[in-house]
Amino acid sequence: MARRFTWFNATSLTLGFAFLYLPILLVVLYSFNASQLVTVWGGFSGRWYGALLRNDALREAAWVTLRVAFLSATVATFLGTLAAVALTRYGRFSGRTLFTGMIYAPMVMPEVITGLSLLLLFVAVGLDRGFWTVTIAHTTFTMCFVTVVVQSRLITFDRSLEEAAMDLGATPLRAFLSVTLPLIAPAVAAGFLLAFTLSMDDLVIASFTSGPGATTLPMRIYSQVRLGVTPEINAAATLLIAFVTLGVTAAALLTKRAAQTQARL
Repeated sequence: MARRFTWFNATSLTLGFAFLYLPILLVVLYSFNASQLVTVWGGFSGRWYGALLRNDALREAAWVTLRVAFLSATVATFLGTLAAVALTRYGRFSGRTLFTGMIYAPMVMPEVITGLSLLLLFVAVGLDRGFWTVTIAHTTFTMCFVTVVVQSRLITFDRSLEEAAMDLGATPLRAFLSVTLPLIAPAVAAGFLLAFTLSMDDLVIASFTSGPGATTLPMRIYSQVRLGVTPEINAAATLLIAFVTLGVTAAALLTKRAAQTQARL
């Protein structure tokens, strides 16, 4: 039975979207403000994007963020895919409950706790905080999301295709690489994009695990906002919003494509 459209539903939906996205739209709008005063509109201008390109501190932070996001997403995708295979292919094995809990724990654990625990770990092993500690931390945090995405695809995967390849003489590894991996590639790509987006967006965990020369863009923006919002910060935030939006959209499209491919098989 279809639900009837009412003004109450429309108003609730409008207010909900306004609450979620109006502040973001204001940041984007004021990034094109010609005035040096953030709260005073002085007409449209792209001058602050040019100023952003000349800001060495923000450019360096953006470069660090991109490198950390790419490396952590790559490693998280590899490890997350292996974890998903283990959870879907090997049935009940000793320690499965503990393994599953450890995989999903970062998703429900507060980021403050995750960041603090990783900080204590790095201090205990004597690892200097910097680029690689942030990368390891983001890999730990994002791997569980990759596992969930890939596992959902493997659960509905028709294993008879892989078994047919092994019947024709392929080894289990060759069958997985030649048959299974190409079919689940959209889910793997979606997991990578999701991990990349989460890494770029993270502030709390990076704040605990970063060190000299490893300041990420969210950290730089947060530190400057505490001293006052500038139009350059609005421009940097707009570019970060654009990257995150593109990543989430691409991940959603790839997941939808994977579901459509599975439906046709």
